[in-house]
Amino acid sequence: MLNISKKNPITENIEQFSAVKKLSNRPHYKILNKIILGVSIIGILILFLPWTQNISGSGAVTTLKPDQRPQTIHSVIAGRIEKWYVKEGDFVKKGDTILFISEVKEDYLDPNLMENTKNQMEAKKMAQESYGGKVNSLSSQIAAIENEKNLKLQQAKNKIRQAVLKVKSDSMDLIAVRTQVKIATTQFNRSITLNKEGLKPLTDVEEKRLKLQDVEAKIITQENKYIGSQNELINAKVEVNRIAAEYAEKDSKAKSDQYTALSNQYDTKAQVNKLENQYTNYKIRNGMYYIKAPQNGYVNRAIQSGIGETIKEGTQIVSIMPSSYEIAVETFVNPNDLPLVHKGEKVRVWFDGWPTIVFSGWPNMSYGTFGGKIVAVENFISENGKFRVLIAPDKDEVAWPKQVSMGSGAQTLALLDNVPVWFEIWRTLNGFPPNYYQPKAKTAKDKK
Repeated sequence: MLNISKKNPITENIEQFSAVKKLSNRPHYKILNKIILGVSIIGILILFLPWTQNISGSGAVTTLKPDQRPQTIHSVIAGRIEKWYVKEGDFVKKGDTILFISEVKEDYLDPNLMENTKNQMEAKKMAQESYGGKVNSLSSQIAAIENEKNLKLQQAKNKIRQAVLKVKSDSMDLIAVRTQVKIATTQFNRSITLNKEGLKPLTDVEEKRLKLQDVEAKIITQENKYIGSQNELINAKVEVNRIAAEYAEKDSKAKSDQYTALSNQYDTKAQVNKLENQYTNYKIRNGMYYIKAPQNGYVNRAIQSGIGETIKEGTQIVSIMPSSYEIAVETFVNPNDLPLVHKGEKVRVWFDGWPTIVFSGWPNMSYGTFGGKIVAVENFISENGKFRVLIAPDKDEVAWPKQVSMGSGAQTLALLDNVPVWFEIWRTLNGFPPNYYQPKAKTAKDKK
C-alpha cells in the first residue's frame, strides 16, 4: 500500500531549492490572481446582461416591386433577325427599338398583304351596301304590292256589293212578275166567266189571254235574269279570293327575295367583320417586327445573336435591368423559425463586400448593419427547403448604401425577445429554440 497519510518527503525537500524560493517571492503572481478574480467577476456580470435572441438568414439583394426586377424581352411572333439597334450595356428608354425581325411564315410573306386585305374589305363593304339597297327596293315593292292588293280587293268587294244589290233588284222584279201573272190569270178567268154569262165579248177574253201569255213570258226572262245576277255575285266572291291568292303569292315571293337579300347582307357583313379583324391583326403584327423596350433600363445581355438567325414565338432575346427601382432583400429562414417571423418586425441586414462587425445578441453595438422591416412572408416552402421572406429598408434608420448591386449577397438577423446572456447560453447548450412569442396587436387608441 501507498503511504499516503504520511508526509511526502518530496514536497518537503522541494522548498529547499533556490529556484522555488525565487518564484515564490515574485510579486506579479499576486497581480495575476487579482486579474483572474476581476475577469471572473466581469464574466459573471456579463452573464446577467440582456441578450437579444435572433434568427439568422441568408439571401440576396432584389427589388421591392416585381416590375422593377431584371426581365427578359421575348418575341411575340416567329421571325428572322435582320438588324440590331442596341448593344450590351446601352441605356434604352421605354419604346426604343431593340431589334428588327422579318417574317418567316408563308401566310404573311406577301408584301402587299395589308393592301390586298383592305381592297377585299372595301369590296365586301360595297357588296353589303348593294344588298342593303336590294332589301330597301324589295321593301318598296312589297309596299306597292300591298297597296295594289288593297285596291283590287276594294274593287272586287264593290262588285260584290253591286251584285248583291242587283240580286235583290232582280228578286223584287221576279216577285212583281209573279204577282202580275197571278193578276193576269185572275183577270183571264174572270173574263171567261163573264163571257159565258154574256157580259164580256170574246175579244176581251182573247185580250186577257194575250196579256197572260205575255206576263208568263216575262217571268221566265226575269228568273233567268235573277239567276244571272246570282252567278255574278258568286263570280265577284270568287274574284275576291283569286285576288287575295294572287297577291299573297306575289307578296310571299317578294318577301322571300327580301329575306334572301337580308341573309346575303348579314353574311357579307360577317365577312366584312372577319376581313376587318384580319386587317387589324396584320396591322398589329407589322408593329411586332420591331421589338421595343417595355421600360427605361440597361441592356444586360443579348441572349440571341447574329443576323439571319430564326427565332420562335416566346423566345428570349435580351435581358434588361430597370434604371429606377426600390431595393429590398430576399432572405430564407428555416421552417422551424417561420412561426417566429412576422410581418412588420425589425431586422438587421448587412451586405457582402460591405465592412461589417456584427454582434448578433447586441444589435446596437454592431457596425455596418442596416435596419430593415419585414414586408412579406411566403407561406409556401421554396425549392431550397426554406421559406422566403422579403425585407424592405426601415425608413426610420440610416438609408441602405447605393453601391449595393442587384443580386449581391446579404445576411439578416430577425430580432426576437430580450433574455439574459446566461439564459441564451443555457438554451444553446440544450438545443432549445428561441422563445416563441406573438407581437401585441395595436389597439385603436395606439393606431390613432
